[in-house]
Amino acid sequence: MNDTPNDAAERATSAINTYSRPSDLKITDIRMAVVCSNYDYPIIRIDTNQGVYGIGEVRDAGHKENALQFKSMLLGQNPCNVDLIFHGIKRFGNWGREGGGVSGLEIALWDLVGKVYGVPCYQFLGGKYREKVRLYADTPQPATPTPQAYAERVLGRKALGLTFIKFDVGLHVLDGVENSMIGQATQFENHMARKWRAPGTGPVTRVTDRGLARMAEVVAAVRQAVGWDTSLCIDHFGHGMMTVKEVIRLGKALEPYGLAWFEDPVPWWDADAHKQVTDAVQVPVAAGEEWYLWDGFREFIEKRAVDIIHPDLLTSGGMAETKRIADYAERYGIPTALHFAGSPIAFMANLHTAAAIPSFVALEHHGLDLPFWGSLVTGLPENYIEDGYVAVPDKPGLGVDLDYEGIAANLRFPGLFEPTEEWNTPKLAFWQPDRRWDK
Repeated sequence: MNDTPNDAAERATSAINTYSRPSDLKITDIRMAVVCSNYDYPIIRIDTNQGVYGIGEVRDAGHKENALQFKSMLLGQNPCNVDLIFHGIKRFGNWGREGGGVSGLEIALWDLVGKVYGVPCYQFLGGKYREKVRLYADTPQPATPTPQAYAERVLGRKALGLTFIKFDVGLHVLDGVENSMIGQATQFENHMARKWRAPGTGPVTRVTDRGLARMAEVVAAVRQAVGWDTSLCIDHFGHGMMTVKEVIRLGKALEPYGLAWFEDPVPWWDADAHKQVTDAVQVPVAAGEEWYLWDGFREFIEKRAVDIIHPDLLTSGGMAETKRIADYAERYGIPTALHFAGSPIAFMANLHTAAAIPSFVALEHHGLDLPFWGSLVTGLPENYIEDGYVAVPDKPGLGVDLDYEGIAANLRFPGLFEPTEEWNTPKLAFWQPDRRWDK
């Protein structure tokens, strides 16, 4: 009761779980380790002068250089200034995997700040709306793409207790089905020319009524097998190789089966094409895993070009930016589902973000078939999934830490958080008014 204001402030500050004062924190190093997986995980560790560090990761199938290119800009910075750092580096990111470095570093910064102040990351996003986060499972394609084989695969996911399941109904389900496609692919093209052609700019596929019926048969078989108490969604049925009109025909054929959504039906950058499909069919359209920052989502949201936004945290800009995106979409009546195919580190970042989004639907899990997945971190409960949900962690930061043994056993190539001094100096040239271009 007799404390002076300075005494009270000093006592409150000393209660913070830090190695020294947060204002004295400095970033001293950024190191990486690349885990070999179905999609490789470039894992980030941001070190400081006080021994505390933060962990994150570049988006699955990205490259460690996507994060290391920013090292010279982060060295010496106070990691608690997350928005300041994010504002400085975000201009150098881009769509898809090119957003993975910016996004992964943002996650690592929030993890570090959470550890410093002893609070979970969701607290920095405004607190949580839910205690548990619902998962939706990605389901691998069966070797033989028959309706029965698909039904068996999805039933395997339901047996795990999951109540929301995604499966891939691509053009591959028409392999061996007579009279399902119209015409033939162009011949005598260079392989790399075909490989590098942008989606939607090459020869499009025409599907016959028989082909559409076969695709619908697959969905119908899965729906009949799992019943109506399980949410289903589909992916990988065009990726730009089907015209908007073909996609609309497919969407109408799938309407009777009560899908939660069909995902990325047209090239990711084409808002008007998404709008055409969304307006024409009763199956909800979800998209957004390639979009970068709030700016990349804005047109699709304002045009109501999709029914559900589907950001990938490791492309969209990290935790705080994805929260801003979701809140903006909610103003237009558009809910958020989260795309995810990374390690347990980004998984925890997704849990914290999902907890803070009021209009959240479900979070993808792409690692259910990877036996080593949980061994990459410590702090993840052995039976972390219960009835299709995962509890939001209350530990400081992301709530998990690196398991060096587990990571070392699954490296893509040698290099377990080894020094990265070659990235300490800028790789870009900057103009100095009184000098020539310096490097």
